[in-house]
Amino acid sequence: MGIFKFKQFEVDQTGCAMKINTDGVLIAALANHSAPKKILDIGTGTGVIALMLAQRFPNALVDAVEIDAQAAETAGKNFKNSIFIDRLSINHIAIEQYNTSQKFDLIVSNPPFFVNDLKSEGVRKGIARHADEHFFDALIAKVVTILSEDGSFWFVLPVKQAELLVEEAKPFNMVLNKLIHLHSDERKPEFRRIVCLSKTNEKPVVEHLYLYESEKVYTQSYKALLKDFFLGY
Repeated sequence: MGIFKFKQFEVDQTGCAMKINTDGVLIAALANHSAPKKILDIGTGTGVIALMLAQRFPNALVDAVEIDAQAAETAGKNFKNSIFIDRLSINHIAIEQYNTSQKFDLIVSNPPFFVNDLKSEGVRKGIARHADEHFFDALIAKVVTILSEDGSFWFVLPVKQAELLVEEAKPFNMVLNKLIHLHSDERKPEFRRIVCLSKTNEKPVVEHLYLYESEKVYTQSYKALLKDFFLGY
């Protein structure tokens, strides 16, 4: 898997342990804010989420952080080759060490999720997909300090890890605003959760999104979300 072509940009996946996946494109299409001026993508990988957000929000500056050097280099090249280059920046750093005076209106992450689970064999893939027990706490602690007062933090995780991160956020006064249950189809239980947390205490909105109508046939809801990005939709 080399070049992945979208309607307004291309993503070279060379050197990235984690390739473009459903989790990433869905959160990039769903994460929302009324008028974000500054956006942060935590763990950008190929840079696809940052690129999609730059397309969706033409008045926003999009920063991205990535702990893996090779992935950060690849993301940087993808940014430079895009029409959004003037609004994109890449930082090769762990989010815990990312120091900035900026406040972000929208923070998005497709984070590591095998917390305390058996580590995968590939070391770099392990960095991309695994986290130790303190990762989520450190993630929330950082997000709280750089999120604007009316900002939103969106993430996608498997069910138990999403529940854990929501709980980790409570002591920081970050509360659930939106919860989207992702299902393969109507007959299957959820396999991921897309969650929006913020500092504003509103009644949370709960939705379900189904990817397939039948085998290899996507739902109209899924295609509508990605029609501005995917060729053929």
